[in-house]
Amino acid sequence: MATYTLPELPYDYAALEPVINPQIIELHHDKHHAAYVKGANDTLEQLEEARDKEAWGAINGLQKNLAFHLSGHILHSIYWHNMTGDGGGEPLAADGVGDLADAITESFGSFAGFKAQLTKASATTQGSGWGVLAYEPLSDRLIVEQVYDHQGNVGQGSVPILVFDAWEHAFYLQYKNQKVDFIEAMWQVVNWHDVAKRYAAAKERTDVLLLAP
Repeated sequence: MATYTLPELPYDYAALEPVINPQIIELHHDKHHAAYVKGANDTLEQLEEARDKEAWGAINGLQKNLAFHLSGHILHSIYWHNMTGDGGGEPLAADGVGDLADAITESFGSFAGFKAQLTKASATTQGSGWGVLAYEPLSDRLIVEQVYDHQGNVGQGSVPILVFDAWEHAFYLQYKNQKVDFIEAMWQVVNWHDVAKRYAAAKERTDVLLLAP
């Protein structure tokens, strides 16, 4: 059975300063993300044991745990690569991300409109959650989603390509309870080349979805 592993960071702990300080990156990656990886692997083992023993009394909790930990692992794996110390600004054709820039304009009317929506969606998540830019293959457009507890409140089949972690562990040591300040600062480190690569890959995968005729 396949198991999940904690990916290495694509930069050192201090690479995103001053937007995110090194202590947050270290704790966030080495402790929080690692806990989701362990949780997903542990839950798979518990499900295997349940199948072997035909003991299904805890099935609802196990399925919820798998969704929680696996989605946390996936979103964090995207999150690290969505950021770079020399990122930020607006995606432009001159920078080689014209297809993404055009898709944002087509889907949201303007980059400013998109930025405002994702900022508000991220900053107003209640409790633990994420703001997500996703490719929605049924309509062939980009959408913004609020993701609660890693996996709730999303359209099935949508592919996340840019994620803003709005859990307190992502910012509290530096920004205290000012979540909106953290989200505003996040725009300074967005890696548009990574987002554009994910957008292109998501568009190529539309034929794997089995949609009703």
